[in-house]
Amino acid sequence: MSDATAPATGPALKPPIQLIAASLRAERVRAGLSLTEVARRAGLAKSTLSQLESGTGNPSLETLWALCVAMEIPFARLLATPRPQVQVIRAGEGPAVGSGQSDYRATLLAASPPGARRDVYSVAAEPGPQRSSAPHMPGVVEHVVISTGRALVGTAEEPVELHPGDYICYPADVPHVFQALEPGTRAVLVSEHH
Repeated sequence: MSDATAPATGPALKPPIQLIAASLRAERVRAGLSLTEVARRAGLAKSTLSQLESGTGNPSLETLWALCVAMEIPFARLLATPRPQVQVIRAGEGPAVGSGQSDYRATLLAASPPGARRDVYSVAAEPGPQRSSAPHMPGVVEHVVISTGRALVGTAEEPVELHPGDYICYPADVPHVFQALEPGTRAVLVSEHH
């Protein structure tokens, strides 16, 4: 298991592990899957999954995505909390998870409510290694709008350089990438499930 990557100039990023632990356990039980089966499907050790479900692990974004794909659930289900009528998430707050590959972190802004099929994230990334994502569940599409900085975004085979205000939509059920090209790159990512 990888540790979450800390931002280059800030404090260590800690995912909301108790929320993730409870969600992992509930989703696994809901799906009727054993620890062994979910771990096998996700390519993880059973002990790693057990630690995550007990709230003692420190999962990377890649580990959590692998578990979501293994259980066929949207990523946001691991971080979603009951939604109030009005919800404000200030910059730098909210349930965030860092990448084990690069200085990249995603903060869940809005989980898809029952019957809807989209999740909204705020992305903060710094120049360095490219964040490569394995294919998500079939039919998942991602929409990205760059707010500051520049980034290389899209499918691994054909990423596109984006500038502030630029938008891209791409299939996320194939390998895809996000690489910041300037310090302080920020974006909004919408994950759409079909």
